Amino acid sequence: MSYTYKYPRPMVTVDAVIFGICTDGSFEVLLIERGSPPFKGCWALPGGFIGMDESLDESIIRELKEETGIESVKLYQFYAFGNPGRDPRGRNISIAYWGKESKSRLEPKAGSDAKSYKWFSLANLPKLAFDHNEVIAKAMKTAKIKSDIL
Repeated sequence: MSYTYKYPRPMVTVDAVIFGICTDGSFEVLLIERGSPPFKGCWALPGGFIGMDESLDESIIRELKEETGIESVKLYQFYAFGNPGRDPRGRNISIAYWGKESKSRLEPKAGSDAKSYKWFSLANLPKLAFDHNEVIAKAMKTAKIKSDIL
């Protein structure tokens, strides 16, 4: 039996911060170019809405695979981002995950609503959609990854 709650409910999403380890030991982050609004054409973290019958872990694994083809990175849940106004579509709470892997072991490919993908130096990030600069900075602190931006 379904029940309708009379109060508004937020949207819930998941985001993945994938750190690629370069041959010189530095790190880059994998971003997708959004193929759909909002922020169409802007760079963002891979992620999306949770499925109604999925756990959070299942959702991030699915979203990462759909948008980048990556399914071999161990992911760690690290923070929930939920400031009002972070998403122009409405009230949104995102559960963020991070993972790191040698770039040579990853073969990303753009898929789903990702127009393209690109690895970016942590010291030279583009303007990002949503609050993804904040998400990356928090992931770097959690994963103890150093860069000129911190």
